[in-house]
Amino acid sequence: SAASLARTVEALFQGAEVGQIAEEGLVSRVVVRYPEGLRRNREHLGSLPVTTPAGRVIPLGEVARVRFDLGPSIIRRENVQRVAVLTANIKGGDLAGTVEEAARRIDAGLVLPPGYRIAYGGQFEEAASSIRNLVLISGLIVIAMYGLLFFAFRSHRHATIILVNLPLAVIGGVFGIALGGGGLSIAALVGFITLFGVATRNGVLLVSHYQHLMREEGLPLEEAVRRGSLERLAPVLMTALAAGLALIPLVIASGKPGNEIQSPMGQVILGGLLTSTFLNMVVVPVLFRRYGARRDRPEKERRLTDTPETDPGTGAAHSHA
Repeated sequence: SAASLARTVEALFQGAEVGQIAEEGLVSRVVVRYPEGLRRNREHLGSLPVTTPAGRVIPLGEVARVRFDLGPSIIRRENVQRVAVLTANIKGGDLAGTVEEAARRIDAGLVLPPGYRIAYGGQFEEAASSIRNLVLISGLIVIAMYGLLFFAFRSHRHATIILVNLPLAVIGGVFGIALGGGGLSIAALVGFITLFGVATRNGVLLVSHYQHLMREEGLPLEEAVRRGSLERLAPVLMTALAAGLALIPLVIASGKPGNEIQSPMGQVILGGLLTSTFLNMVVVPVLFRRYGARRDRPEKERRLTDTPETDPGTGAAHSHA
């Protein structure tokens, strides 16, 4: 039978375990293997002696056709299914984009026999899972930032104006990736998350100073926006300049070994800093001048106008609307 012939060939090359020896508490396996002379030349495989059920010894070549062919050196199984693994390294492109392009071409030009399927794994599978997790974390971070901003400024409009910096920063980050010749990767996503924090800080500097000038110094809206923007220009530029200068060496060394993670992150942050810093000083003042004035009056004024007054003639209490 085919099973008995397979066991014979396996015993020829790998040996067959026929028992165990226990000695002084140590267990040793007993493996039987055909003599070295039968395994020295592959051409002699057809003369390998096999035993028929009747007990007669015949050469393997009488009951099987022996040929030399290419095949897997080991049979892999995953989830009780045989697996043939094809590996490749990627150069000159991003991992996700290369796998997607390969999958598109394979689906268009390859017809698999029944029972076969192709699955893409390895670093691509891990990267896809990490990207999904980072996207989810990024969404939660934006929601948390909005909540903290609303808690600090007590205004949905002011919190929204500050978060306008996020798409302004994304514009520069995307351009940084494109100019660097890379793609969306884990390092790039980490760079975007870092960039969100820096861009939001610049918006907080502007809006908080506008509020300070309007509440504490009594400046009108337009004057507070103009003066506040000029006074916060230097701190915003200093922050962007210090971070940008530190990232330039990482961006320049993008093609050197060891910078596969640092360079994409540096490109995203540097590009986002350039656009968010410039647009932040233009867009945020305009939006605050248009939508930043709070419709509710100052608390001091509300207390004065809403205090009940008693009419001397009638004794009736009334208040100003």
